[in-house]
Amino acid sequence: MKNKIYILGIESSCDETSVAIVTRDKNNQPQILSNIIKSQIEVHKLFGGVVPELAARAHSDVIDVLVMQAIKKAKIKLSDISAVAATTGPGLLGGLLVGVVAAKTLSSILKIPFIAVNHLEGHALSAQLEKDISFPYLLLLVSGGHTEFTVVHKFNHYERIGTTVDDALGEAFDKTARLLKLGYPGGPQIEKLAKNGNENKYELPLPLIHEKNSYFSFSGLKSSVGQLVQKQKRLTPTIKKDIAASFQKTIGEILSVKTKFAMSQFQKLTKETEVNVVVAGGVAANQYLKNILCNLDTPYPNQVYFPSMKLCTDNGAMIAYAGLLRFEKKIFSKLNIKPRPRWPLDDKAIFAKGKGLR
Repeated sequence: MKNKIYILGIESSCDETSVAIVTRDKNNQPQILSNIIKSQIEVHKLFGGVVPELAARAHSDVIDVLVMQAIKKAKIKLSDISAVAATTGPGLLGGLLVGVVAAKTLSSILKIPFIAVNHLEGHALSAQLEKDISFPYLLLLVSGGHTEFTVVHKFNHYERIGTTVDDALGEAFDKTARLLKLGYPGGPQIEKLAKNGNENKYELPLPLIHEKNSYFSFSGLKSSVGQLVQKQKRLTPTIKKDIAASFQKTIGEILSVKTKFAMSQFQKLTKETEVNVVVAGGVAANQYLKNILCNLDTPYPNQVYFPSMKLCTDNGAMIAYAGLLRFEKKIFSKLNIKPRPRWPLDDKAIFAKGKGLR
């Protein structure tokens, strides 16, 4: 098996610990041999959000076991691994340290390359694990820590054209769910509740909707939901459903307008006649928003791709795949590299304050 490349990928940037093995099949297409994911939802749901210290401890408790499980499921030996890739940023420092230290340790013991991977690059390339999507394409990354539009010109060439000026979209979902006294994580809870609500019951603001750019703002929307909740004499189940549905509809309208504008920017930058869009990150699992983005009314041909559920959320497979591409180009990392809690995918992008801009 030594002639074949096997990349072990480690993801530990937030509240999922994941280890995966990725290689190429006989047709030279990427192949996931294993993708073990350990969620920390039970650890954090009592607090209504991720507690960094608890997250780091939870990563540390399971990382060794997950490495062995991933190798066993892939039906290879530890000595078959060609390189170890790990999320080195952006993310929570404690969690990043756990994954990076584990990867560096394996690299040193096995005398194989260590590959530092940007978490956002993993998401940017994740759809290629399941579909043959050619460059360039437009990435809409929507998660708990990130919300941005990036032109993926080719591997290792990324150009951010829009982001959030405050909260990330996933964070807005979680905060709104907390206002409605729902469980954690908030996204699935709001989506479930909204199915039986009246989405036209409440009119909520559409921040930056008339701005001719691809930037987002969600903090004001969340504040408006808070004011709406305070006005209610009693937060009945029906009111909760209507607020959830109205909130979700508003998010859909914002994403629709901003995505269409970003697609026009993409076309101007790349001169492509067809605009392919990849939507990645945890919020991409929302079926209501997925339906809206798959049915955009645009003046040019387009295709919108969504990774499967297991690849939408944080996972080791996307990190292993990014590591595979780097390995093939002999882009390795030194063992003295440090985790970067803030690490933009496009280092030339204009810095803007706010969460989700890492």
